[in-house]
Amino acid sequence: MKEIKVPELAESITEGTISEWLVKKGDQVEKGDPILELETDKVNVEVNADASGVIAELLREAGDDVEVGDVIAKVDENGEAGGSDEGTSSDEEESEPKEKEEKSNKEEESQKKEEQQQSSEEKKESSSKDSKDVIATPAARKRARELGIDLSEISARDPLGRIRPEDVDAAAKGESKQQSKGSSKSASEDQPKKQEKKKEETKKTEFDKPVERVKMSRRRQTIAKRLVEAQQESAMLTTFNEVDMTNVMKLRSERKESFLKKHDIKLGFMSFFTKAAVGALKEFPLLNAEIQGNEIIKKQFYDIGMAVSTDEGLVVPVVRDADRLDFAGIEKGIADLATKARNKELGLDDLQGGSFTITNGGIFGSMLSTPILNAPQVGILGLHNIEKRAKVMPDDSIEARPMMYIALSYDHRIVDGKDAVQFLRRIKEMIEDPFDLLLEG
Repeated sequence: MKEIKVPELAESITEGTISEWLVKKGDQVEKGDPILELETDKVNVEVNADASGVIAELLREAGDDVEVGDVIAKVDENGEAGGSDEGTSSDEEESEPKEKEEKSNKEEESQKKEEQQQSSEEKKESSSKDSKDVIATPAARKRARELGIDLSEISARDPLGRIRPEDVDAAAKGESKQQSKGSSKSASEDQPKKQEKKKEETKKTEFDKPVERVKMSRRRQTIAKRLVEAQQESAMLTTFNEVDMTNVMKLRSERKESFLKKHDIKLGFMSFFTKAAVGALKEFPLLNAEIQGNEIIKKQFYDIGMAVSTDEGLVVPVVRDADRLDFAGIEKGIADLATKARNKELGLDDLQGGSFTITNGGIFGSMLSTPILNAPQVGILGLHNIEKRAKVMPDDSIEARPMMYIALSYDHRIVDGKDAVQFLRRIKEMIEDPFDLLLEG
């Protein structure tokens, strides 16, 4: 019997949710055949069979959370499709009545054990779900698992409410002191209190009017968690500017037909802003960096993340080596990633390793926003809707010009306000003079 385990997916992905089983018990599979779809923090991936044979047992169900290394199924390498019980002859069944009785007794015992295990696992799962909602550092979560402590019962000394390893140790010492004094309260006495707490929690979440409860997908949970962490772990600040889009729009209208014929892709706004961002990042390298401990990592590459909205949430696929691509290469890269995102075909390689991010809320009509950092990056450029507004020209005349507000959110721990303002100003200059941008490549 061969066990099928959740494989190593990527360095940053340690768990996932079973989205769908692609096989059922008794199915014949070959080594390498996909057997289930696993929803991870970033993408959905297929898990393949490690051996050829018959699916003897599915140990987890769709919707279950699993971690890397968990056994999720078993394959009988010597089995036959459809199950071996149906292929036994009547002679064999008559000659082995005692074995059947023994098997039935063993099955009853195993069922009882499984029920006991399930009840204990349900308790563990309920406590783990509560602990996932608690804000804690990875080190604190690891320490709590080692000591068997529920994070939801630990009080944090951090003013932001974040639990740290020392809080876990303090809670562990408190529990050991209570145990040394003698456990005067039995488990039966604690159960009513826990039940009262659960009743109080359910009362708080009950509504007088109709509601619909929908479980958050793993990706949505991850998005929520990381956005909160980005705001709590960085000194995030946003600066704004506005760009006159007249010259870019004029250039696009003049070149769009020849560009489409030559490159088989439309000339959009994103290639202009990507080129401008790369140029500004070269002048202000701290916005293309990240913090690791007490060190600043200045990246010598320009992998630009493009925020894409999908039905399941926001994803940020990456255009690799944007500084080496021309306008057509950038437009094709963005189009390919957007198509893969909407078709749920993005791979882990498409999402990892970005150095700076661009998000375009203007396609949904946003006029102004403060984008949240895509940690561990320290800068994100926000684009918005183009609207005609009155603009005072150098000769003091007033003209209606297509204007766009742009925003830069940055981590003030390593990026000073002066550099952030000048970075955004540099992008404005390059967009308002796109001919130089084209000449400089």
